[in-house]
Amino acid sequence: MIPLRDENPTRTTPVLTWTLILVNVLVYIAQAMGGMSETRTGLSGAMAGWTMVPREVTQGVDLAINGPTLRPIWLTLFTSMFMHGGLLHLGGNMLYLMIFGNNIEDSLGKVRFLLFYLLCGVLAAGAQIAIGPGSAVPTLGASGAIAGVLGGYLILYPRARVDSLVILGFLITRASIPAFFLLGFWLVSQFFGQFLGFMKGGSGGGVAYMAHIGGFVAGMLLIRLFGPRTHDDAPPRSHEVPVYRAYRY
Repeated sequence: MIPLRDENPTRTTPVLTWTLILVNVLVYIAQAMGGMSETRTGLSGAMAGWTMVPREVTQGVDLAINGPTLRPIWLTLFTSMFMHGGLLHLGGNMLYLMIFGNNIEDSLGKVRFLLFYLLCGVLAAGAQIAIGPGSAVPTLGASGAIAGVLGGYLILYPRARVDSLVILGFLITRASIPAFFLLGFWLVSQFFGQFLGFMKGGSGGGVAYMAHIGGFVAGMLLIRLFGPRTHDDAPPRSHEVPVYRAYRY
């Protein structure tokens, strides 16, 4: 199932969501223009050291696998969440952020949404580090932070409808799916992917499923802590009946 849009209007312009998307795109362009490239022995380029390597974080060492690491090393927990391994990786992440991020920004406000997003990304990286603290495999991508957005969305808008592309073998169709089903299916798929990773020994690169799981759970727990705001002072949209709640259940 591939989400295309949600039927959950916002009352504010998602400036921060679009800014995050722009930053991710610009960082990827910088990578593609020589900032980072993959070789047989590891990563190279000026931005290769922006990726997060669990062993570097836990041991405070600079491994030679991907060039000089950004200092202090803990900064890679943040820089890595704005990097991507390819256009498909970038496009998929930005699609999810565009669809679900605007509602979380609308609920939290821009400052709290930024803090929420970054903290989910850091906790997602922490989950990936926890299952392999000695791993020398570089990790990058916004997936962990965006997974936190998905977890928050599930808590706030479980019954919101999401227009999705459903692929069942050779059958491809569109359907309006409740968020709790779509996001629940996504989370289960991450657990399944992580289980297969454990069965294979958990070695090598690929998808950081545990970061996705950690980010999603972090988002579910943090969304209430950050305190979604109400919109008592926001004018209703012309096509809506005036309501004064932030959520749609």
